[in-house]
Amino acid sequence: MRVLDLAVIAAYLLFITWFGAQFKEKQGTLKDYFLGGRGAPWWAIAFSIVSAETSTLTVISTPGISFGGNFTFLQLIFGYLLGRIVISILFLPLYFRGEMFTAYELMQRRFGQRIRKFTAGIFLILRALAEGVRVFAISIVISIVLGTGEVVSILVIVCLTLFYTFEGGMTAVIWTDVVQMFLYVAGAVGSFFLMLHLIPGGWPHVLSLGESAHKFQLFDFRFSFTSEFFLRKYSFWGGLLGGCFLTTASHGTEQLLVQRLLAAKNERESRLALFTSWGIVFFQFSLFLAIGVLLYVFYQETGRAPLTVPDKTYPDFVWNFLPHGLSGLVIAAILAAAMSNLSAALNALSSTTIMDFAKPMLPSLSEDRLLRLARWATVLWGVVLFSVGLLARHWGSVLEAGLSIASVLYGSLLGVFLLGVLTKRPGEWSAIIGMSAGLLTTLLLRDKIAFTWFVITGSLTTLIVGYAVSFVLPRTLDVTTSKLNQEANV
Repeated sequence: MRVLDLAVIAAYLLFITWFGAQFKEKQGTLKDYFLGGRGAPWWAIAFSIVSAETSTLTVISTPGISFGGNFTFLQLIFGYLLGRIVISILFLPLYFRGEMFTAYELMQRRFGQRIRKFTAGIFLILRALAEGVRVFAISIVISIVLGTGEVVSILVIVCLTLFYTFEGGMTAVIWTDVVQMFLYVAGAVGSFFLMLHLIPGGWPHVLSLGESAHKFQLFDFRFSFTSEFFLRKYSFWGGLLGGCFLTTASHGTEQLLVQRLLAAKNERESRLALFTSWGIVFFQFSLFLAIGVLLYVFYQETGRAPLTVPDKTYPDFVWNFLPHGLSGLVIAAILAAAMSNLSAALNALSSTTIMDFAKPMLPSLSEDRLLRLARWATVLWGVVLFSVGLLARHWGSVLEAGLSIASVLYGSLLGVFLLGVLTKRPGEWSAIIGMSAGLLTTLLLRDKIAFTWFVITGSLTTLIVGYAVSFVLPRTLDVTTSKLNQEANV
């Protein structure tokens, strides 16, 4: 137990909690609490998007991917750019027509109230499960620092994050995201150069040994319609298409990230934040994959036996080999990534609960009472995420586990959004049946294809089945119901 390192970690946790709580006075309305009053600059939203989509899973798991493999994971990131282009063309113009608080209000406008609740419910399940994995990731870091996976230690992180999210709402989330993102990127850059200093021969030696072990392989263009191709996690085609569909789903249909896009002052700034975030994400993943190669070379050169759990390799190195004080700062940075994403999830889950379920069911509630309810919904979801995190055991790589869980549900969610935006014929029941088919298909095929194909499979199934069913269902049952719902919403 190093007093200096633990003091640095404790000081950071107290500072960020205090900093986030300073935004309490700015939370007078639901717009303030859920959208930050639409007053945040585009660059802050860009950093917040990055913080929300990367988190602790990126920091601790990405180095483990290149430590045991190579750079082919980056093929997904090229798909992320393609997905952002699709979002900017298809979804952003629709999100900025009128004032929306959640992504699922768009579905109500197109189909009706039932599909809004159905898509919002899918999001709540999706985010609770995926965020539970991220909460569990905190225990990996805690176990390195304290030598144990104590529940109390994880509980402290969750409670501190919950406190400032409860007080400061979306404004606190965005600005603490900015601080925390700078911290964990700075920590990664610092550990990269110190790690490089510990390796005899420096970067030329890393390049030589890495290339001989094919660590820097970036592209895998092999293509076939065999089962082996679809089981391969990182191929160019799977990465480009899978990354595109995954990003279109996560950034275009999931409240966690759509909420940030809606928090921009206008559509132009929202689009600017979206594309700027891609450049930051590309840099981040490249940096953490490079760290994984450095770890590989370090253990090869020193003859030390690496940990059997890849996700623990980077935090273990930081804690045991970096100078005192700096190691504490880097561990604090990793915890910062966890708190950043956790706060975003809490606010997104709360906004969906209130705006898509509570407010339509209780239309007579005043703004003040809804705001109080929103704060307590945040607390409730904090308890749920902590509980799910305790159950997230033996799921392999936490990054891939998180992406796999998300991808199972993303497919049907993206599919119904595409059905609503690209077609006019299907109505509400066609959309519901299509979503159910997409979800069931992905679940049935989850052991037969890599997670990079989950979203493609689910979304195309939802789109095709939903459109086909619209020719079978009686028009009075399907389309007429949707039209009545739309008229009622207007």
